Amino acid sequence: MTTVLIVDDVRPMADQYAYDLRRLAHFETLTAFDGDAALETLARESVDCVVLDLEMPGKDGFAVLREMRERALDVPVIVYTGTGNYDRCVQAMRLGAHNFIDKGDPVERVAREVENAIERRALLAEVVALRRYAAEDSALIGGSPAMRRLKDSIARVAPIPSTVLIIGESGSGKELVAHDVHRLSGEAREREPFIVVNCAALPETLVESELFGHERGAFTGAHVTRKGAFEAAGKGTLFLDEIGELPPAAQAKLLRVLEERQVVRLGATRPLPVPARVIAATNRDLSEEVAAARFRQDLLFRLKVHELRVPPLRERLSDLPELVDHLLTVTCERFGMRRKRITAEALAQLGSYDWKRNNVRELRNVVERMIIATDGEAIGREHVPEEITGVGRPATLGASPRSFVELKAEAERQIVVTALERNEWHITRTAQQLELADHASLLKIMRRHGISSR
Repeated sequence: MTTVLIVDDVRPMADQYAYDLRRLAHFETLTAFDGDAALETLARESVDCVVLDLEMPGKDGFAVLREMRERALDVPVIVYTGTGNYDRCVQAMRLGAHNFIDKGDPVERVAREVENAIERRALLAEVVALRRYAAEDSALIGGSPAMRRLKDSIARVAPIPSTVLIIGESGSGKELVAHDVHRLSGEAREREPFIVVNCAALPETLVESELFGHERGAFTGAHVTRKGAFEAAGKGTLFLDEIGELPPAAQAKLLRVLEERQVVRLGATRPLPVPARVIAATNRDLSEEVAAARFRQDLLFRLKVHELRVPPLRERLSDLPELVDHLLTVTCERFGMRRKRITAEALAQLGSYDWKRNNVRELRNVVERMIIATDGEAIGREHVPEEITGVGRPATLGASPRSFVELKAEAERQIVVTALERNEWHITRTAQQLELADHASLLKIMRRHGISSR
């Protein structure tokens, strides 16, 4: 439910705006009759938008905007004035106001401006998230058979609003998969928030407050009303990372929310609808957790409507050259240095490691260390960290059971990619080294495995 704070020293005006916005747009409304009361309300209540009168005695609208900036109160503000001096409104926008209206404007326009301000704030937050996502999307790079299956599964599941359980080892890219599910879920949901909650990082005493929200005074330290993650997600996506770490009491409440599609804040009695799609992720075997009575079977059933498995890096080592190439580009850009390249010998050394400790996240750290350790433009075998060179990869191509056809396809793709890297992607020379009939034969194999020429 959207909450709007109306700030006006003329009480009848503030009350009228509050009434009209409740009646027309079904917003929850709060009122404040001076600048100090407005700031106190913003510190105490969960507010989505402020409608602010600029002309008030004492602390006027400009002072409120300045103090909101100083206190880092990130709430969109729509200002208005009855003097007709729009230069002052423009000045207020320079201080951070979203837009301005006139006191004579119909309430329909006011409601529309409130909705636009809230939507713009959500879009800006999404842009920040997508920029971070674009910079760190290395986990989903690659055309190996395992990655093609995952991407195909994401495309099939994303438009369906059911819950999704993502399973995979630490550092394999589960959050990036969740981002892709959100991004491909359809324009209506894609433009809504993507909220992340790391269940493993929450203190047990605050789990329910973080997920479901709380009213002021619901418990010691609850000085302000706070929306939980379900409410914050709105009609978007709520990603519950490390769901296996959720304590039993919270599991029971989460199950009820998923079944009833509504939530009750701590200290409240009125349920609120929660249309957000839920995506959960874990690196644990939840079936084993159920058998050990640490996880509810009915909650697992509710979460596992669709399951996506993120393959570990050792099951898709043919993607490693492309991953390393991407990581070299983004890391060198981040460091503000000329892009470095990696030799075939160094790449082969990376390919001999099993990456079981932290998968792509570990690879990212290793690439960064090699960049720092290299004075020249070429990263050689001597720049590969000792813990990588000293630990070989087991003969098996992954711990999880896979068919002979899958293992053969990945092995063949890895052979071709390694040969191309060794020959600097010279097609004819690579074909000759692999003793193929001609370069056309190699191109055919490359097309079959989704390998693009560089």
